[in-house]
Amino acid sequence: MSNSLYVATSEPQSGKSLVTLGLIDLALRRTNKVGIFRPIIHSKGVIGDRDDHLDLLLSKFNLDLEFDECYAFTRDEASDLVGHGKTDRIVEKVISKFKKLEKRFDFILIEGTDFLGESSVFEFDLNAVIAKNLGTPVLLVESGDGETLAETKRNLNLAVDSFLSKECHVLGVIMNRMPEENMADGYDYLKKDLPSDVLLSLVPESQILKSPTIGEIAYHLNAEILYGKDKLQDLVYGYTVAAMHIPNFLDKFKEKFLIITPGDRHDIIMATLMAHFSLQHPNITGIVLTGGFKPPSSVAKILDGLSDIVPILSVKDNTFQTAMKANDIPTKLNIDNNRKINLSLETFEKYVDASAIAKNVFSFQPKGMTPKMFNYILVQKAKSKKMHIVLPEGQDERILKAADLLLSRGIVKLTLLGKEEEIQNEIGRLGLNFEGKEIEFITPNRSNSFISYVETLYELRQHKGVNLEIAGDLMSDVSYYGTMMVYKGDADGMVSGAAHTTQHTIRPALQFVKTKPGVSVVSSVFFMCLDDRVLVYGDCAVNPNPNSEQLSEIAISSAETSKEFGIEPRLAMLSYSSGSSGKGEEVEKVRKATEIVKEKLPQVKIEGPIQYDAAVDLAVGSKKMPGSEVAGRATVLIFPDLNTGNNTYKAVQRETGAIAIGPILQGLNKPVNDLSRGCTVEDIVNTVIITAIQAQSSN
Repeated sequence: MSNSLYVATSEPQSGKSLVTLGLIDLALRRTNKVGIFRPIIHSKGVIGDRDDHLDLLLSKFNLDLEFDECYAFTRDEASDLVGHGKTDRIVEKVISKFKKLEKRFDFILIEGTDFLGESSVFEFDLNAVIAKNLGTPVLLVESGDGETLAETKRNLNLAVDSFLSKECHVLGVIMNRMPEENMADGYDYLKKDLPSDVLLSLVPESQILKSPTIGEIAYHLNAEILYGKDKLQDLVYGYTVAAMHIPNFLDKFKEKFLIITPGDRHDIIMATLMAHFSLQHPNITGIVLTGGFKPPSSVAKILDGLSDIVPILSVKDNTFQTAMKANDIPTKLNIDNNRKINLSLETFEKYVDASAIAKNVFSFQPKGMTPKMFNYILVQKAKSKKMHIVLPEGQDERILKAADLLLSRGIVKLTLLGKEEEIQNEIGRLGLNFEGKEIEFITPNRSNSFISYVETLYELRQHKGVNLEIAGDLMSDVSYYGTMMVYKGDADGMVSGAAHTTQHTIRPALQFVKTKPGVSVVSSVFFMCLDDRVLVYGDCAVNPNPNSEQLSEIAISSAETSKEFGIEPRLAMLSYSSGSSGKGEEVEKVRKATEIVKEKLPQVKIEGPIQYDAAVDLAVGSKKMPGSEVAGRATVLIFPDLNTGNNTYKAVQRETGAIAIGPILQGLNKPVNDLSRGCTVEDIVNTVIITAIQAQSSN
């Protein structure tokens, strides 16, 4: 179930503010714990260096939020990061700030960017990337202002298709500012080509809502307000340039228009005011005097004597420049304009199917957890209870760089094993500094615990022919020493394998750490971080050809691992056939394993045998196994043997660019995990974090 909604647009001036006001008002009818979040805000507002719209929402609804909690970046900051190819940093910080709000509020409205200014070129993709990573449905707000129905339809379909192509869930579209003549036939015409599950609402154009106030115009023109400061909330419906003879421009007057005239045309100023007060002419909203000219004292004396005068502004730009700027002034909802705010709320309630939006938001199920969200959750979980991890390969450059990253983020405590002098030399060569950080360096055969560890190993393995001398030799090995630290409780978990084989890493754990009660099989999983979700693959590294009982244990362990890391387990027991269609020894093995799991874990969602495509593709799954809760939605995929699993994970990794975290060993009493000898620094960091989380559960 979703507790958030992302309001986005693909164009400027869509009237998105009307929708956000209406949605927050709607949410507050259900709960008072409503939050607002804007990933990227304007660098400067009308009043000071704050985003005006965010201030409006916080003030109008008295939301329990500080301004700085409600956004991640200013437009300038985000644009700079994108320009330097650092979009990932934007997404990571957005997730971090959003998740903090998620803990406090029942519902969060997320408002995308407004497509204003030069940096708007990056905004569309960024909104889609953020929405996808937050796992929230998208409500698009588009404008039909000044368009034919055909143009509106083309632009609408393009916007929807663009978000869908980026794997966002488009909940609905609100077509705002629709011309009155397009309202009658617009719904059926626009809805026809939209996906059936996409809601559509049409909101008519409003002269009041699309018109700027005198105050907004004064701000954007950088004008000095000479008269009428009490009428800055008056609306401006349009502009007229008056630079001709008086008889020629009086006929161009329109209701609530702004007159732009050279500041030294005193005759036009006087004639305009006379016409305004005349019952035979429309009422204007104000006058803008251009060129930096102000009324001379003789004219000012007359103006000062008027009891009721329209606003008169003075600007330094010439008449042409002023007129061009006036046409580009955006209309906004401001804190002081209650008339616009109330009209927006009334309009939203009248034209938008709010109940359908609410129903679809709260019934929305994300397709899966994105890798960035998964990584954020892992880091936060690891930080929640800092564990002590031992890294036996302390002289490896990648291990040292990973240690630096882990310690700088305060994720774990570390012990590095190896010859301390060589480790320190490598630290100096790399320019790293571990002073004051939670790390220790141990040379195994010189440590204070060495004799005790040797004696413990002798006691544990003497029945296998291990004497004290052999135990001493073994304990000089970093893998044995690190594993003994975990066994004795001097460390919470171990990660090795960057410079050693899998067998070298896990043999000590199998010899004396042993398996959990009720578990006879040590197995492994990979977390496969695809572009739009994280899947759990098991077993791709340890068991060559498990029988049905062993396969069921692998499935049960994998389900427990997925839950431990925040992934809802929906198990797919993979085979070369789906359902009851296939026959053969291998299919029967999978079918029997599935039945064992169902018997031991009746509450788990599981399907098997099932083919890979039916497990992960909803369209295929619904055809091959209609009605299944797992088909097309599987999160945990259990392979029938090592040959299939290992080849599949490597094929997916290479062909899709997926990040494969693992193998993560499961079934041991305490966590010991293996690295690939070709691992990267990022692989090491991820594996240490996962080991720390496993250690939290085993302590």
